[in-house]
Amino acid sequence: MATLPQEPIVDRRDALTGLADLSTARATIGRWQADWPADTIACPVHAMLITLGRIDTVNVAFGELAGDGALVEVAQRIKHFAADELESNGAWIAARLNGGNFLLVAREPCSRERWQWLAEALADAIALPIPNPEGGPTLRLWPRIALVRMTADDDPDSVLDRLSNLAERMRENNRRRIDWSTGEVARAGHSNHQLEADLLNAIDRNEIEILFQPQYSLEDDRLIGAEALARWDHPEVGRIGGGPLFQIAERADHVAHLSRHIITRALEHACHWPEHLQLSLNITPADLGVENFAIDFAQTADRIGFPLARVTLEIVEQVLLADLDRVSRVLDQLKLFGVSIALDDFGAGFCNFRYLKILPIDYLKLDRSMLDGVLEDERDQAVLRAIIAMARALELEVLVEGVEEEAQRDLMRDIGCRYYQGFLRAKPVNAEFFFTLAKV
Repeated sequence: MATLPQEPIVDRRDALTGLADLSTARATIGRWQADWPADTIACPVHAMLITLGRIDTVNVAFGELAGDGALVEVAQRIKHFAADELESNGAWIAARLNGGNFLLVAREPCSRERWQWLAEALADAIALPIPNPEGGPTLRLWPRIALVRMTADDDPDSVLDRLSNLAERMRENNRRRIDWSTGEVARAGHSNHQLEADLLNAIDRNEIEILFQPQYSLEDDRLIGAEALARWDHPEVGRIGGGPLFQIAERADHVAHLSRHIITRALEHACHWPEHLQLSLNITPADLGVENFAIDFAQTADRIGFPLARVTLEIVEQVLLADLDRVSRVLDQLKLFGVSIALDDFGAGFCNFRYLKILPIDYLKLDRSMLDGVLEDERDQAVLRAIIAMARALELEVLVEGVEEEAQRDLMRDIGCRYYQGFLRAKPVNAEFFFTLAKV
């Protein structure tokens, strides 16, 4: 039987966070169902409703500016998490429904165990400290997450109703942080200790894969280097990206062990690259909390034989929250060894410009969210031009993440950005493929 043509989905956005709104999420789920082959199993849609506790308290105690800023930060964390964990397996959409209520829906084959584990990892990410835009104490929000797996009898409204009803029961009864609409608990809720043990074994057996996200010059599209990323293909949970990987390591008190392993493996791979390529490595708060990190890092690179002048270490704002003075001292030591420093995810958080004044930063990495809607919005373009002008005045280079369209690349080149990475040219690739790419 012929199918009727589908009306295009109107992409409506939440004004505060930039996420999809409720109507767009509902229409997207309906389209996924309508487009799914009727002669196969039910469309594999999984959803989670994230509700934030204490957001009203934040508004009262710190003001609406802090509350709105916290919601924007949570939205960015949800987007980053989904992009890292769901991008390669299927389609997903993140939406803000109202207040402190967010929705994440994915269309991908996924076990109950993996979906619950993803919810637990996302809850941990949301609960991390949030900078206060007023400069006061950092904020913390405590999420509860209701889960549902869509059945053949469900439609978008019934899925949302099931999630809302469960979230209300969780709030009233102060139930567990993660729960399913069926009332059942997946085994993944009891597997955190096993995951931690599995991670240590995976490190010992070199099962943590190092991928490389190629980086390019905007001037002539030549390859300039790559960012090293860690992935772990767990036999039950599935692929685990870098953020959740470090959350597991933190619970097991093995962040330093995991970080050293990733750094060492990445440097060993990069030793075989052509000499003009740069290696970017992400470093954690645990790394910078060690007084002799700079010396240890320099000794590791020297032992492996990779020049420190070709290394860029990337830090995010969360790294700077604990002890800015100590972080500054460690970064100064790294600079003495010739290492470059990049401030990652710039534009995703509160962008405390004090960091640019007191830290020895060489690069700004613009967060992928800075490109959302930029081609159609002149105000967004004006913001980007202002950031580029500021960076140029401070003698900082700028690399933009998440470039997926040629028009985005052309715009960033025209406004003075120097470098980019994104799916337009390449997704993260394994070490062997990157080595082949580097020799071309």
